[in-house]
Amino acid sequence: MKALHFDGKKLKLEEIDFRINDAEAVIRILKSGICNTDLEIVRGYAGFVGILGHEFVGIVERCPEVAWIGKRVVGEINVGCGVCFLCKAGDSRHCPRRTVLGIHGRDGAHAEFVSLPTRNLLEVPETITDEEAVFVEPLAAAYAITERIEIHPNTKVAVIGDGKLGLLSALTLSLKSNNVTLIGKHQHKLAIAKGHGIETALIEKAQKYGRLFDVVVEASGNKTGMQMAMDIVQPKGFIVLKSTFHGETPLEMWRVVVDEISIIGSRCGKFAPALEILKEGKIKVRELISEIFSLDKGIEAFEAASKKGALKILLSM
Repeated sequence: MKALHFDGKKLKLEEIDFRINDAEAVIRILKSGICNTDLEIVRGYAGFVGILGHEFVGIVERCPEVAWIGKRVVGEINVGCGVCFLCKAGDSRHCPRRTVLGIHGRDGAHAEFVSLPTRNLLEVPETITDEEAVFVEPLAAAYAITERIEIHPNTKVAVIGDGKLGLLSALTLSLKSNNVTLIGKHQHKLAIAKGHGIETALIEKAQKYGRLFDVVVEASGNKTGMQMAMDIVQPKGFIVLKSTFHGETPLEMWRVVVDEISIIGSRCGKFAPALEILKEGKIKVRELISEIFSLDKGIEAFEAASKKGALKILLSM
């Protein structure tokens, strides 16, 4: 099959033998999405070698459970061992022996086929298009913030970063709070949030808020976001970290202590709530798509995704 393979130094479009695991479903990819994590892996984050990609929608072509064959699906990206207490409790996201699709120990979805256990699959409702279904994974990651911290209608929330994850975080949090502000660098991206009734501000003007926010979500994708989060969160407030990138983040720990700030990490989310949000039309994601490339132009697609101002770049198989 054709696949975008990263050898630890360079990303290449290659012909690769697809090894079938008889215990897992074989999924023919329809579309996949290029994530900032994919870009960071190519820059050295996570030390992954293999086929990239963890956002996808596809058709089950082969499966030990025949009822799945022919279904259009998305797939949870964390594949747990199935026997530890976390997996038995129904949440493999922190299984110590997990593999992660296109990120750790498991080939991903920027390819013609991918393999996953059926326990990771969710059928996509007919009302959700392929282009929308690709957003299930990042939308779930954004909505996961509400698993880590309770958001009320009057909670003052700021999201730093107007990239794909920042936008989705602001949009999902606006389903819970009436006081969400998105802070970013790009007027055309901020305009998307503004169109959904979310207050927006350019980064250079964000200091006007002072220490206003109960919760600040850091989704800037770079080390400067944390400093701003510290500057605008209230004493005894919460900072939720969503950024994953190659590099170190400076942090004045004394400020955390003196101002009694709680710092919370937030990673992957459960897919079912994200599918429900798309099914009910609560969030429109199509306006977040910048461009769709064929898999044959995958390297060009990664270059487009790396450009400043780009939103979601999709690959079509």
